[in-house]
Amino acid sequence: MSHYKILIIGGGTAGITVAAQLKLKDKSLSIGLIEPSEKHYYQPAWTLVGAGTFDFNKTERKEADYIPKGVDWIKDYAAGIDPEKNTVSTKSSGDITYDYLIVAPGLVMNFDLLPGLKEAMDTDFVGSVYTDPKKVWKMLQNFKGGNAVFTQANTPIKCGGAPQKIMYLSEHFLRKKGIRDKANVIFATPGTVIFGVKDFADTLTKIIEKRNIHFKPFYAPIKIDGQKKEITFKYIKPDAENLESLINGNLQESLSGDKEITLKYDMLHLAPPQQAPDFIRNSSLVYQEGPHKGWLEVDINTLQHLKYPNVFGLGDVAGLPTAKTGAAVRKQAPVVVENILKLIKEKQLGTKIYEGYSSCPLVTGYGSMVLAEFKYNNVRDSDPMISKFVDTSKEQYSMWLLKKYGLPFMYWNLMLRGKA
Repeated sequence: MSHYKILIIGGGTAGITVAAQLKLKDKSLSIGLIEPSEKHYYQPAWTLVGAGTFDFNKTERKEADYIPKGVDWIKDYAAGIDPEKNTVSTKSSGDITYDYLIVAPGLVMNFDLLPGLKEAMDTDFVGSVYTDPKKVWKMLQNFKGGNAVFTQANTPIKCGGAPQKIMYLSEHFLRKKGIRDKANVIFATPGTVIFGVKDFADTLTKIIEKRNIHFKPFYAPIKIDGQKKEITFKYIKPDAENLESLINGNLQESLSGDKEITLKYDMLHLAPPQQAPDFIRNSSLVYQEGPHKGWLEVDINTLQHLKYPNVFGLGDVAGLPTAKTGAAVRKQAPVVVENILKLIKEKQLGTKIYEGYSSCPLVTGYGSMVLAEFKYNNVRDSDPMISKFVDTSKEQYSMWLLKKYGLPFMYWNLMLRGKA
């Protein structure tokens, strides 16, 4: 049976970043990393791929090129965790034991949580930049007019801004193509507001008004009929009455049941339902109830597991009250690294804490972006180095350049190397 001082589950953004930082601090550490995939993707660029302004092939690299030197790559699937016995079971490599465990397997898409989605995704009119951004670009090019509907599942999702970003880019594309007057652009979301942080919400509200985008909050998708090209939402606003007043006949919208609204679409983009991987959800490491039910249970500041002190978690799998983004990982990784190294050497946690920082580069069109940075409780948390020169709550061309060129460079060359 293999044994490691530190075992990491997941070779995505979080797992690789932590492994690289640990090795930079202490080359002698024995570290194993469980990751089945041969490919590593820079997913933040998939929104740009979906709008035809980024080459998909440039988002894909070999996983082997980013496994830090001296880390054992266990090319396998984690199948179960027994934190009482400090053991992780794998699909084909047997059991592996550890002194410290870092849980960072990301999340998975689950089409089955939205009836009709799986079948609808096989049609030419429904797609997602989360799963196949090249298809979304095809859909956009083939769209001739009618309802272009953008929505998201009523589950936690990675990069909560992506459904909006592709919507803004698509609307801009339709203007450039000269068919905007033939299209209704609709953003239907289970959320209550366009964005949770006021400074950014004010800017985005002005954008959707100016560009005649139909914003529909409290719309939680419950089923899709791919044959009829219809999506049905549950209107989830508490104590909602008089739903007739919400219905816009010009959008081919209709009441179809108790607080249910059906909308015709000619093109539908959505963020699919998402959840933690089964081996995590079936373990004793997750929240059993509350808003983070089924997600990894960690202290929101130290990222240490609340029951098992030698277990830490970060990235999309963690049940934290902030957005699941790569930017969040960049601030979480140093906290996990310091805490584990201090526990090994001094039997106590370090002083670094994670304050919930996340960032949403909200692309609002070809050549414009709002950089929304925030921390726990939706408090704005802009980087002083950037905000000293640029108001990131307004649309900026410089932020677009950062998104398209700066951030991918930083990701591949600094973050995954443990240097940012």
